[in-house]
Amino acid sequence: MQRDSQALEAKRAFGLFFIAVSVAIVIGTVLSEVAAKYNAPIADIVLIWLASFGVTFGANFRKFRRALVSVRTRMKNSMEWPASAKAINGLCWAAPFVSIGVFPSINQYLILVGIGLGNFSTYLLMKKYNGLDNGEQMIVGLLSFASIPISIWIDMTLFVSMHDLAIFLSRLLIALAYAVGGFYALLEKE
Repeated sequence: MQRDSQALEAKRAFGLFFIAVSVAIVIGTVLSEVAAKYNAPIADIVLIWLASFGVTFGANFRKFRRALVSVRTRMKNSMEWPASAKAINGLCWAAPFVSIGVFPSINQYLILVGIGLGNFSTYLLMKKYNGLDNGEQMIVGLLSFASIPISIWIDMTLFVSMHDLAIFLSRLLIALAYAVGGFYALLEKE
C-alpha cells in the first residue's frame, strides 16, 4: 500500500511538472514570437525562454517542493539500468537535438522527434527495468510523434510562406502533449 501511495504521489508530481513545462512553453513561445517580430536580438529571446521556465517553476515552487522528491526518486530509477539502456535512452533524448545543428531548417520536427523519442524510450525502459507504468510519459512521447506529420502538413500547406508560424505551431503542439500527459497523471486513479 505504501508503494502504491508513493507511485501515485510520483505520478501527481510528474503531472504538475508536465503542466508547468506546458505553461512555460506557451509563455516562451508567445513572448519569443512577439520579440522576434520586433527584431529582438537572440540574447533577448534566450532570456525570454529562461524567464518563462524560471517564472513558471518559481511561482509554483511551494507546490513543487514536495513533488521534487518524487521526481528525483523516479529519475534515480534510471541509474539502476544497464549501461546499454542508459546509452539508448541518452541517444533518444540527445541525438535529435544535436541534429538541429546539422539540419537547422527542420528544427521544429527534430524537437518533436527528440521529445517523442526521449519520453517514449524512458517510458519503455522504466517499464522494463523498474516495473513502472508511467503512462504520462508514453502520452507525451506518442503525442509528440503524432504531431510530426501534422506539423509537416501544416508547414507545407497552410504556412508554406510563413515558416515562423509553423515553428510557433509546433511549439504549441509540444505544449499540448505535455499538458495532456500532465492532466493524465493528475487524473489517474492508480
